[in-house]
Amino acid sequence: MTAVRVRARVVFRAVLVGGLVCAAAGCADEPEPESEATAASWREPDSYAYTLRSSEGERSLIGAFRITVRDGAVVKAVGLDDSGRRVVDDVPDTVPTIGDLLAEWEQARREDADTAEVEYARDGRPERISLDWAENAIDDEALYVISDFEPAGG
Repeated sequence: MTAVRVRARVVFRAVLVGGLVCAAAGCADEPEPESEATAASWREPDSYAYTLRSSEGERSLIGAFRITVRDGAVVKAVGLDDSGRRVVDDVPDTVPTIGDLLAEWEQARREDADTAEVEYARDGRPERISLDWAENAIDDEALYVISDFEPAGG
């Protein structure tokens, strides 16, 4: 009878540990769902400044920038690296507001892009937008990292 109790305990512990490991692994593999409430909680101000690092893919908007927005439009863009300076000199109209970046993300979601992800700061504003229109296509990705956000007057 002692042997049965020991085996039962061993089996119980093994099942318990296995269940915990499976549960933890399942949680770790699933990405945190994007919260529409988080995206909806932040409203783009009319005027602000931010730093954008745009990379990946074959696009004209590659580089690092310090961008100033007034009344919802880009009024100043400074290239912070060689690529950014080229963009500002050659195609300044491609420098986006944060709203433009979110619109691109929303379009990617509507068009069922392979990847269309946004990571948010605690205050609800986007900090990182990752896009990949087609998994097997080459150079159609975009990665936007938003930092140093300053509302006008702040």
